[in-house]
Amino acid sequence: MWRLESECRCKIVFMKIAIVKLSALGDIIQAMVVLQFIKNYNQNIEIDWIVDQSYKDLLVLHPDVNKIHLVQIKKAKKSKSLYLLLKELRRVRQFSSYDLVIDMQGLIKSAIIACLIPSTITIGFNKRSIRESFASLFYNKTFNYGYDKNVIDRNIELIKFALGLTFSKEEIYHKLPFLYPNQNHFISGLSRIKKNILLIPGASNPSKCYPVEKLAELTTLIDGNYFVIWGDDKEKILANKIKTLAPNTIVLKKLSLGELISLIKQIDLVIGPDTGPTHIAWALNIPSITIFGPTPGYRNTCITNINKIIESDSIVDPNKIDQNDDSIKSIKVRDIVKISNKLLN
Repeated sequence: MWRLESECRCKIVFMKIAIVKLSALGDIIQAMVVLQFIKNYNQNIEIDWIVDQSYKDLLVLHPDVNKIHLVQIKKAKKSKSLYLLLKELRRVRQFSSYDLVIDMQGLIKSAIIACLIPSTITIGFNKRSIRESFASLFYNKTFNYGYDKNVIDRNIELIKFALGLTFSKEEIYHKLPFLYPNQNHFISGLSRIKKNILLIPGASNPSKCYPVEKLAELTTLIDGNYFVIWGDDKEKILANKIKTLAPNTIVLKKLSLGELISLIKQIDLVIGPDTGPTHIAWALNIPSITIFGPTPGYRNTCITNINKIIESDSIVDPNKIDQNDDSIKSIKVRDIVKISNKLLN
């Protein structure tokens, strides 16, 4: 395998490309924003996307995606099935050929998949730009852009490098909503009088969760019609605690990804930690407040006129997240209230 390190953009316009971004929810959303700008540049570029089966509903109705290739790497890892893993990798090798494959994830698993897809060129971040530096060996062209830089900036700059595009970060602030639920689900309890506010108590790690007592307190300080969502049994416990503390909140049933997107489209404000649903709000141009503790707010989101963040005083190293950092607990409710009032009025 030959490998070429380059500091300049590729000048060729590729007509058929594949993007590899397997997971997770928020990461895929932050990569998907590039699709509309690729198409603005050249409507004739055919874009396929390789994603883990769990997240197919994010992409299935996207007008800029030609074909979705589903892989079951997550399932193979969870079941510890070498047979399933090898089966998936063999299937990837049988994909049709591409002019260009772009690995937007930068993990060893995504790099291997990108490398196995038949293509003329495979591009990804170089070893200095990703945590799993070994992944860079699977590309034949690499791009240097610091891992500590803003995630959306990284995605934009990688695509610009790969396709020779010239669009700016400013264009991202004027993006069109880019998530498409498979249907508009009816959500019982939506108000036409009060502002509908969504509270998110859960996240991938407990240290990222804002205390439920403080989320419940918000409901007494901001006049609104409150919904609470959850994704697993642990998050359901948190949601029910909010209900106990704030009886007027509506704890919804477990939602599918399509239902979640449909709900957030109808919400006036989303409040929650650094997790998938707050990124969905950003993708849909819905007002949001993302609460950051052990993860870096400057890196993990795009701040706009309607999408705000609030951070703890913790000094965060994006290369090594401290799972025991509980600094999110120190964020004051009144500071969230102040931002909320500006967004709702």
